[in-house]
Amino acid sequence: METITSKKILSTFDQLEKDSLDLHTLFEFVGGNEPAERELVLDSVQDLAQRGLLREESADFYSRTESGRLIIAGPREITMYTREGCHLCDEAKAMMTPLLSEFDAKLREVDIDEDPVLLERYNDDVPVIFLGGLLFAQHRIDAALLRQRLEQTKEL
Repeated sequence: METITSKKILSTFDQLEKDSLDLHTLFEFVGGNEPAERELVLDSVQDLAQRGLLREESADFYSRTESGRLIIAGPREITMYTREGCHLCDEAKAMMTPLLSEFDAKLREVDIDEDPVLLERYNDDVPVIFLGGLLFAQHRIDAALLRQRLEQTKEL
């Protein structure tokens, strides 16, 4: 379970549209300038890094991992782990495309060959599709089930 501070840290990357953020920016946007607030942000950053949701890039700079992005993904955010030349990925995307506009859902395609962690995790399984932060499908997609799940998000 993520704390409010952890969620704010993870969402700040989207808010500022940055791949990497320094601690001072996180203090400014998440915590504040009071020592106790800064300490809370620092403790949360360290916890997120230990859990693999943030990656330390250099002194005081952090990037969000793909796991860190997924943990805060909304119910209509679809993530498809793919790779170039994957015909099953092309089929899945073609099947999802009409549903994306119908339900105002967003598709994010992530090439696993560009991330060593994802490559190791999904090398033989693309496409891997997440709906929000939950695994939805691997290899092939059931369009009727995706429609049903997207319809359920209307109630949220």
